[in-house]
Amino acid sequence: MHPKNPFQNNYNFEALIANHPPLKEFIFKNSYGNTTLNFADNKAVIALNTALLKTYFGINFWQIPEDNLCPPIPGRLDYLLHIADIFPQKEINLLDIGTGASLIYPILASQHFNWKCAASEVNKTSIRNAETIIYKNPSLKNIDLRQQKFKNQILNGIIKTTDSFNVVVCNPPFYKNKTEAEKHNKRKVRNLQLQEEKQHNFGGLNNELWYNGGEVGFIKKMAEESVQFKQQVGWFTALVSQKENIKIVKRGINKTQPTQVKIVEMAHGNKQSRFIAWTFTQLQTTKI
Repeated sequence: MHPKNPFQNNYNFEALIANHPPLKEFIFKNSYGNTTLNFADNKAVIALNTALLKTYFGINFWQIPEDNLCPPIPGRLDYLLHIADIFPQKEINLLDIGTGASLIYPILASQHFNWKCAASEVNKTSIRNAETIIYKNPSLKNIDLRQQKFKNQILNGIIKTTDSFNVVVCNPPFYKNKTEAEKHNKRKVRNLQLQEEKQHNFGGLNNELWYNGGEVGFIKKMAEESVQFKQQVGWFTALVSQKENIKIVKRGINKTQPTQVKIVEMAHGNKQSRFIAWTFTQLQTTKI
């Protein structure tokens, strides 16, 4: 985990429960005597996120429909902390592609770093939920939320001719289709020895979970579109969930002839993750 991430140690559940009492019903002691919660329970993770956002980021209202993906806040913040390492200046203009109902990247970026944020979303229900979060938290009022009207487009229709962004962030859909997503979900359930009828944290809407060609297809499409906006965006970035996809994703990005392509590895406990970043500008002195 990034050395500046405040969630490197165990959660202070007492403080979190004090700020969000509903979290208490999900807390228990495991066989090792440690206080924890069932991270496979979607309701438990939503309660934890609500408490974290209120305690650390001053967000007094945050909720998402149970069908939407519930983002892990420490990992999402880690992504942004590594992004912050790219830029020496403090004033960053960020665009989040596919912000979902949670609006998590603009929330963290604006509250933790004081960055200026815009965010896109294709699902109308998700964007209405994100609008409600903004409306009920005055500190988020400057987030520019944009509706993506075309499912087959990523940057097109979102980046305006007058826009200038330092960085684009994105958490692409993992799977190629519904069948692959359901198969992976069932395997997770078996591994955790859960009953399928129980609440679990493997939900997600269609546009959150799958895309034609999976994350590889999504990032390659994003890279193709990025060429049109190379004068308006400093760095384009996207999470890559599967390590084995890195080579083919990088090959696709290189076809657009960027000046630099970087792979940034991240570790969250035993879990490894990464994002790929590319730029069309000359930044030889920039470190990432």
